[in-house]
Formats: sequence, C-alpha cells, structure tokens
Amino acid sequence: MNETALTVHQTARPHGFPTPEHFTFVESTLPAPAPGSALVENLYWSVDPYHREMMDDVPGGFALDAPLEGRTIGRVVASRTPGLAEGDLVFHRQGWRTHAVVTPEEIRRLPPFDGVPLTAYLSVLGGTGLTAYVGLTRIARLREGEDLFVSAAAGGVGTATGRFARLLGAGRLVGSAGSQAKAEHLVRKVGYDAAFDYHDGPAADLLRKVAPDGIDVFVDNVGGEQLAAAMGSLREFGRIVRIGTISQYNDPAAPPPRFDYADIVEKSIRMEGFLVSNHRDVQEELYEFAVPHLQSGRLTLDETVVDGFEHIVDAFLGMLRGHNTGKIIVRDRTQAASWSRPTHAVRDARTSHARDN
Repeated sequence: MNETALTVHQTARPHGFPTPEHFTFVESTLPAPAPGSALVENLYWSVDPYHREMMDDVPGGFALDAPLEGRTIGRVVASRTPGLAEGDLVFHRQGWRTHAVVTPEEIRRLPPFDGVPLTAYLSVLGGTGLTAYVGLTRIARLREGEDLFVSAAAGGVGTATGRFARLLGAGRLVGSAGSQAKAEHLVRKVGYDAAFDYHDGPAADLLRKVAPDGIDVFVDNVGGEQLAAAMGSLREFGRIVRIGTISQYNDPAAPPPRFDYADIVEKSIRMEGFLVSNHRDVQEELYEFAVPHLQSGRLTLDETVVDGFEHIVDAFLGMLRGHNTGKIIVRDRTQAASWSRPTHAVRDARTSHARDN
C-alpha cells in the first residue's frame, strides 16, 4: 500500500464547461483511522453528471479547495472499529481520493453475489441503476406494453433504463444519443427499437419519425428541446420522469423549453422529478430484481472503464462531452490486471481529453 494519499480539489467555479484547470491533485500523508473508524483504499470511482451541478455555487455543492465527494468502492486496509474488518469491500461516498477514513455508519457492505463484478455496484446495482429503476417503477409506474422515449439513452442511466424497461415488459422503446454510432449501438446492443442522433434536426421531427404513434412515458435526462418534443408526442395519461437537465448544466442561460402547456391538462399528463437519495429504501428491491438477470445473462453491463486514478478528472470531463457509452467508471490500476470481463469501451481517459481540445 502506498504511504501517500491523493485527493482531488476543485479550485474555481466554472462558467460553461469545466476544464482541467478547475481541479488540482493534492498529495498528503496516508490518513490514520481514529478509534471507531477504518482506513479504506479506494479501488473504483464513479463520476456522474450531477457532479457538474455541484461545481457551481449552489446549496450542498462542492466547497473550493477541499476534497470532493462521489460514489466509491474500496477495501478496508486498517481498522480501529469492530464494525469493519481488514479486507472488507465497502461502498461509500468519499470518492475523488485514493484513501478515505470512514465509520461503519458511512459505508454499505457489498453483498457477495456470485458472478457479479464489482463495477456493477457503481452501475446497474448502484446509484445509476437505482435511478433508472425508481424512475420506471415509482415515478412512471410503467405498465407492460407501454412505449417509452429516453433522452441521453446511451449514458449510464439511459442504458440502464432501456435494459430495465425491456425486462419490465415495455412496448416500443426509442431513445436519443449524441452520435449516429451511439444511436446504432442502442439498437444493436442495448435493446432499443429505434434511436436518433439529436444533432440531426429538430427534436420534434426526429422523435415523430421513430415514434409516429406517440409515447406513453418520457424518461428525461436532458431537458430543453427534447422535453418539448416529448410533450407533444405523449398520449393521454402520459408521464414525464424528470431525472436531469444536462443540456443546461454548462449553459445556465439556455432558454427553457417551449411547449403547449394546455397539453398537460388536455392529455392528463403528469410530470414528476425525484432525487434518488430519497429512495434508498428501494436498494434491496433493486438487488432482487436485477441480480438474477445479471447472473442469467439477460442483463448486461454497459460501462466505459478508465484505468488510473490520475485520469479521474479527464474521465469526468469526457463524460460531460459524451465520450462514454453506458456508465463511466474509473478503476485503480491494481484491479486491471485481474479483471478480464470486456466492456463496451475501455480506454485511457487521455484520449477523451485530447478530443476536448
């Protein structure tokens, strides 16, 4: 184990897209656990769209010149509490750092499901999958045979939503993505019936082409023009599940979507947003639903894995630019040698950063 620790700090508030200059890596001596706590060496890190929102000066956002937070899987390497033993694999939220001191109350032990890789606990079994599952079962209350449109369908939540919707008996499933290659991937690999590149024209026209008979549910990760297009395509008693507004994270001055508000009344449409943190009681239900499908092969992981903690900032910036397919996960290099299961895309995050400049 290294005798030093690295943490990532945010150094300034971005205006528009963040850059590497908004972050710095800080080296320190390895922290020692106090009585009642344990030292965890982190092995896998999640970078998520909500981190961009937390970079702004908002309530609960990232503090400047302080370690950032994020979902992480690590191994206990030193313990001064009977609640944690050396070697325990745990999930916690002190990410963006190589080591963290945690208490038993701050972690969740990972259940040892046979045949389920650790990365699944940050993707379909983690916050990403829980967001998709809650959106479909609690907010949309999806019924068998209903037709869905999912924006940002090639991202972590979008791919999980598509795969879960198929397992839940959805009817026609259509999505949007940021490139033709991603749209084709959604149809070939993820189970979507049709998908479009949202750059190809007005969203209303593109959606009408892939869903000419309308939709019952819209799972919205983007907002903006695609939200307006979905409003026009929803059938009577349609539902909109608001998960995120990534189209505005880097452009807060973007105009709000314009649509006919009378549709909400005339078609009895329901729009509801949610925070997955308010639905952690659904975690065990997600395990019960998804794990058997993972073990049988009916559910496949959609992940982009980046090797090396030193590339976590590049991975985050690449995710904001849409360079990932599925959930993006940063992996400690010690895990790469023993990890052979292929993902849809495994690359050095420096490739992504090069395309940003």
